[in-house]
Amino acid sequence: MSNLHKLTIDDLDLKNKRVLTRVDFNVPIDEKCEITDDSRIRAALSTIQKILNEGGRAVLMSHLGRPKGKVIEEMRLVPVAKRLGELLGKPVKTASDCIGPEVEEMVNALRDGECILLENLRFHAGETENDAEFAKNLSVLGDIYINDAFGTAHRAHASTEGVTHYFQQCAAGYLLQKEIKYLSNALDKAEHPFAAIIGGAKISGKIDVMAHLLNKVDILLIGGGMMYTFLKARGLEIGNSLLEENKIDVAKKIVDKAGDKLKLPVDCVVADRFSPKAKTKVVTIDKIPPGWRGMDIGPETIRKYYQHIMVAQTIIWNGPMGVFEMEPFARGTIEIAQSIADSTAGGAVSIIGGGDSAAAVIQAGLDDKMTHISTGGGASLEMLEGKELPGVAALTDK
Repeated sequence: MSNLHKLTIDDLDLKNKRVLTRVDFNVPIDEKCEITDDSRIRAALSTIQKILNEGGRAVLMSHLGRPKGKVIEEMRLVPVAKRLGELLGKPVKTASDCIGPEVEEMVNALRDGECILLENLRFHAGETENDAEFAKNLSVLGDIYINDAFGTAHRAHASTEGVTHYFQQCAAGYLLQKEIKYLSNALDKAEHPFAAIIGGAKISGKIDVMAHLLNKVDILLIGGGMMYTFLKARGLEIGNSLLEENKIDVAKKIVDKAGDKLKLPVDCVVADRFSPKAKTKVVTIDKIPPGWRGMDIGPETIRKYYQHIMVAQTIIWNGPMGVFEMEPFARGTIEIAQSIADSTAGGAVSIIGGGDSAAAVIQAGLDDKMTHISTGGGASLEMLEGKELPGVAALTDK
């Protein structure tokens, strides 16, 4: 996948065309209908501006949240259209639905250089079911199709896969191209030493990633809740720490296959309960007290991981090092983010694999210190597993 042998936005004649464009505007919105993080909207700007500047008519479609086929007022895209309009410096029209005669009328009334945002795709069950009729109804809103929603490219939904069957030309937008380039280059053309840092709560979601990366990386650093299943696999007592009992054998196999490549924490922060107000202490991994639970990697682990990260030339990070959303247990994740930023400043290529890792980097104020922060947690994971993404596979070959 390292070379995207698909049509791109630069291969298309956009003038006078209705350009049906899948974007990922699944952004956090608070109870006052204010967007708390607009980075996904900003990430799509270059593609949208290209369409408008070339005299195309941008027909944008996205989902927001998980309304499960029902109309939920709090999940309407009106605040997103407002923010997009502010960023573009021009008004963005909004439709009250994403299909139907009224929407078709609005889209057909667009002039060159104008933009409309359709209502939440997931208000219709047909979106996630990849329903052919729903996909066909979306397709009548465009002359050509662009996918720029990397965050949903791993899903074969109506707006990412189904709709492509009704177009002669289906192309990748700038964000989709950029994501694929960074992630596939990291896997296929990485500068060595190549370090991967894998965290998060569970091994089960990351088994395939670890298996695929072990053939490519020089070192694999483990943190997060999954580390305790690895420790249990090594015969250590882990108190009340998170454990996937049915994954102990898998953890053993990964340890055996990895050999010296795999590095586990040497100490951790433990708490007497799962609470930001819990009593805490730092212990070595063989001294987790009964009834206590591991909540973060410890200072000695941070120091050792820092040394590995600082010599790396390519770094991939996916998953936090602890319960970073609770302030007493955020240090490991924040320090690892800082280590990656320091290594990047020294010339390393750093790729942050979306989701919680991206949130942690942004929280630490280090987002502009990384080479690339992925906008798609699930999609980046599937690419790191070596899988082809349905939303990319469906685009027109060059």
